[in-house]
Amino acid sequence: MSVVREILRTDLKDLTVVSYGGPDVGLLCSTGRVKKLVYGFVSLDSIPLEPHFRKARQQGGFQAAELDEGMLQWGLYAAALRLPFLPTRAGLGTDVLAINPDLRLVKSPYDDGEELVAMPAIHLDAAFIHMNRADVRGNGQFLGPDPYFDDLFCMAAKRRFMSCEQIVETGDFSKHGTIHTLKINRTMVDGVIEAPGGAHFTECPPDYGRDEAFQKQYAATAKDDDAWNSFHETYLQCEDEAGYQEAVRKTSSGSSS
Repeated sequence: MSVVREILRTDLKDLTVVSYGGPDVGLLCSTGRVKKLVYGFVSLDSIPLEPHFRKARQQGGFQAAELDEGMLQWGLYAAALRLPFLPTRAGLGTDVLAINPDLRLVKSPYDDGEELVAMPAIHLDAAFIHMNRADVRGNGQFLGPDPYFDDLFCMAAKRRFMSCEQIVETGDFSKHGTIHTLKINRTMVDGVIEAPGGAHFTECPPDYGRDEAFQKQYAATAKDDDAWNSFHETYLQCEDEAGYQEAVRKTSSGSSS
């Protein structure tokens, strides 16, 4: 999220965005940065459908490539393996094939002769991920219950950047978790960014949970232009990430008092 906010401080536009997705998608869509969106779903979790994404989708604000979640995973995996496509049953018997007419079917060369979806590789110019801990060499550690698909995004991309809650010494990873939590290795990463609170207002367990109050405020702005303009000015026009974090602290302390 800290990288998304940094993008919003630039003049980048006409982006092709690949995400599973959350408020990263909503913020980029609501500011007119997205030309094409490739996604399996776009949710705020406790709010089922991301409202700024919904608004942009209904207004035809971007070219949509709407996929089954398994197809999106398989597309990233194919790119990670340097394969042109991977066969899958995901999407068969659904309208995914009708709304994505560029997708093709492939017949199994074996005796079963089964017809499957040939999910093309999803190649990325750049990937951005967020980890709990990282070292300066590009090794990353997740400490939450779900590793997501951060490794696939990295391996499918030409350039890969990892933000993290805290940069630690390589030998200190074992103090935080087991070897199985080292999901990202240095061959997958081109740059490391220390960004405490960088996943706000989403969650980064066990470091912190989702900021439900802030998320509710954000979601409400999709239906109120004045509220959106105020939100944008307060939080998204800050000079840098430190300014954003300070604005969040001020409004949070004001609400609690």
